[in-house]
Amino acid sequence: MPESVPPIIIIKKKRGHAGHHGGAWKVAYADFVTAMMALFIVLWLMNSNQKIKEAVAGYFKDPKGYGQQSGSGQAGSGEGVAVGRDDMHQLQQKLANAIQGIPELQGVRDNVKITVTGEGLRVELLEAAQEMFFTTGSARPTTGGEELLGLLARELGRLPNELAIEGHTDSRPYASPSGYSNWELSADRANAARRLMEASGLRSRQVSQVRGFADRSLRDQSKPEDPSNRRVTVIVRYQRREEPGAAATTAPPPAAAKHP
Repeated sequence: MPESVPPIIIIKKKRGHAGHHGGAWKVAYADFVTAMMALFIVLWLMNSNQKIKEAVAGYFKDPKGYGQQSGSGQAGSGEGVAVGRDDMHQLQQKLANAIQGIPELQGVRDNVKITVTGEGLRVELLEAAQEMFFTTGSARPTTGGEELLGLLARELGRLPNELAIEGHTDSRPYASPSGYSNWELSADRANAARRLMEASGLRSRQVSQVRGFADRSLRDQSKPEDPSNRRVTVIVRYQRREEPGAAATTAPPPAAAKHP
């Protein structure tokens, strides 16, 4: 009987795909690229000027709006950054010192509130039970109101920033047979402040808005008839970019003219 032939066994080894078809290396490479990008950003920031550093830091503190207000949203090298939050705090202190340095304003300085907000530097002239800045029920400034608005005009007229002026009243209805109401009174006071400040040192077209709110934006919501709700507010806005004629603002402001 012939010898049985052993069966031929063929072993097929299943090889995996080449290494470049795997996905693990992609994760590691992405981490490496991200780390290198972060390194280059840090090196760029270390070599940037102080204003750019403050603008970038301000963006991460307030990404919803401060980045654009301080200038970090501008294209290019960032040299357009002009007035940031730190500059506004310096202006806040300068105005406070100027008000304290005038003896005639000692009686009203407690009714002047200067704060830095998201819109800019807010200077509020708060009325009291007695007349402080405007005569009762009128858009005619008092002597103290003229003095203070003139001081603000001389200081703010040196800046390249635009201004907005607001008028506010309390919730007491303005009784007038002619239909004159708190709407007209708030707008007239804001406009009177604009005229006086433009005659006392503001640059031409520096005021970009004059707004009357009546009693729709109370300062003290819990006391709608409180005198502090009657106020005129001057807002120094953040400068978004350097104006072509900004260099001219370093010159002394025009001589103050007495408001009629």
